[in-house]
Amino acid sequence: LTNSEAQKLRELSIRIVRHVGIVGECNVQYAFDPESEDYRVIEVNARLSRSSALASKATGYPLAFVAAKLGLGYGLFDLKNSVTKTTTAYFEPALDYVVCKIPRWDLGKFRGVDRELGSSMKSVGEVMAIGRTFEEVIQKGLRMIGQGMHGFVDNKEIVIDNVEAALKEPTDKRIFVIEKAFKEGYTIDQIYDLTKIDRWFLQKLYCIHETDRQLHACTSVNVLGNELLRKAKIQGFTDFQIARALGMEQEMDIEKASMAIRARRKQAGILPVVKQIDTLAAEYPAQTNYLYLTYSGVAHDIRFEQDKRSVVVLGSGAYRIGSSVEFDWCGVQALNTIRKE
Repeated sequence: LTNSEAQKLRELSIRIVRHVGIVGECNVQYAFDPESEDYRVIEVNARLSRSSALASKATGYPLAFVAAKLGLGYGLFDLKNSVTKTTTAYFEPALDYVVCKIPRWDLGKFRGVDRELGSSMKSVGEVMAIGRTFEEVIQKGLRMIGQGMHGFVDNKEIVIDNVEAALKEPTDKRIFVIEKAFKEGYTIDQIYDLTKIDRWFLQKLYCIHETDRQLHACTSVNVLGNELLRKAKIQGFTDFQIARALGMEQEMDIEKASMAIRARRKQAGILPVVKQIDTLAAEYPAQTNYLYLTYSGVAHDIRFEQDKRSVVVLGSGAYRIGSSVEFDWCGVQALNTIRKE
């Protein structure tokens, strides 16, 4: 969205909420035509939904907490921002990072299901990826979704009889059809004409494809330049993806190849940094450890190397058929037990 488009939809949302008379949490979902700026309201959720929970996590703004306090009669000025501890809830969140939400579809588990996607929800869960570039977060998200993909590129080859027809169909596999189209020489404009996906997104996906093409052109890890390696990591490539692009799995076990790339990367000083989400784009210092890893940085936001108390608790991943909120509860209880110890 351009700034004017975002402001238009923002103003419309405020008018809708005031007209309905909602005090508390609400989200409005639109279908928007960027050519004519025509729009349709798909739904208005005057409750804490999955979308609002994700928005709260993405911005660091505690929507449920603030909504409950507003219902009790507090004002926004009365409530402290739980991340900065200094500003109030009246401050609108500002982001200096990128967040990408990717749905999880389990359509393959249902016989005869229509794979075409529309405004009605067919997903059973979603993931949220955080980083500094769109290329980074889209690759992170595609890995996290738990369907055997390593990112946008260097996955198991998918079989498509007619790429042009597949591009026209909005299905759960469409993003990988786009990658296939790039391989077959389709331009960004051609893919836009077939999909109507905004060129901004297509350009970012093409950047990943182009970096992958440059990696494939390298004959071995010894001729892989530091700048290309750094660019690949900034764009969300894993060591596994880089090893596969270099053709190293033909010479050795892929795990050993990934470790060889890791050693090469560490030798070049290409390491991730820990960044802190602060809700106000670093205007005020954050007081909570809401963190993410990225290669688009030069220094850690916090000191942790000498902290012997650190414990990592792995989550259960995206909700799917057979795995839902009960596994989140297990993760929360594990953390609570560790804190008591």
